[in-house]
Amino acid sequence: MTRTKPTVKPMGFASAYDNEENVLTVRMKWPTMADEHWYLLQSDEHFDNEHCDRELYKRHLDEAIARNAGIIKFGDTFCVMQGPGDKRSCLSALRDAHKQSDYFNRVLEDAVAFHAPYAKNMIGVGIGNHESSVTKKYGWDITSLFVDRLRRECDSQVVRTAYTGWIRFMGSCGEQRSSLKLWYTHGYGGGGPVTQDTIQGQRQMAYVHGADITVSGHTHDSWMLERVAINLSDCGKQNRKTTVQVKLPTYKDEYGKGEGGWHIETGKPPKPLGAYWLRLFWHRRDGMQFEVQRAR
Repeated sequence: MTRTKPTVKPMGFASAYDNEENVLTVRMKWPTMADEHWYLLQSDEHFDNEHCDRELYKRHLDEAIARNAGIIKFGDTFCVMQGPGDKRSCLSALRDAHKQSDYFNRVLEDAVAFHAPYAKNMIGVGIGNHESSVTKKYGWDITSLFVDRLRRECDSQVVRTAYTGWIRFMGSCGEQRSSLKLWYTHGYGGGGPVTQDTIQGQRQMAYVHGADITVSGHTHDSWMLERVAINLSDCGKQNRKTTVQVKLPTYKDEYGKGEGGWHIETGKPPKPLGAYWLRLFWHRRDGMQFEVQRAR
């Protein structure tokens, strides 16, 4: 399948890939300083898994529609672990609608039908380790197929984003211009029951420079931290740069009642469910500002 760099214009926003495939630019206008732009940040939905809390998932998507919010996904939208020969497969994790020989097609059809009402608000769908594993095993890129179907059938301008990359939020209010930079990765490693992946977050600060926000998922944890760095300008003025790190939770409740299964037998704890909201607003002096809120 040939990848293109499409122009995206959802919900009045103007978005497009930049010169690099994993850099996405979202342009917005503020008619007045009282206006706001909202984005729903989601990861690790595991939509097709029996343990996905679809009621909570749908509630957040409905809230995004009510807020006219953009929806950005950062990988593992799909679980897709039930393919033939997949060592991770578990029949109890299959939804009834997917228990067919054309399993992958059933998952895709279900996902397109479910997300059709939200497609015009969706801006980006990223790659996680679950999707990339299926591509490696079976040569089947479900994320690209999902995005292509939404664009073709639902008049959506959503794009397929990368495993790791940048999103530039470019805003204007009258003659004033402002921007924010978000760096993202789906995530990697086990996270750790005590540190909950905060160590990887600290390590990322050694090589991710200039980001106002960083976002990652993968470990099914949930937290927000502020990292502060100092630098010295060319004119000898000391400055501080604050980066807000956001760890996105999941919608997959593997713990359940704690009765058994791989998650319980390996000592895994209950994991937080949900997502985060990114609220962008305009400050008369400082331009575009942001606030991160938990979506529950």
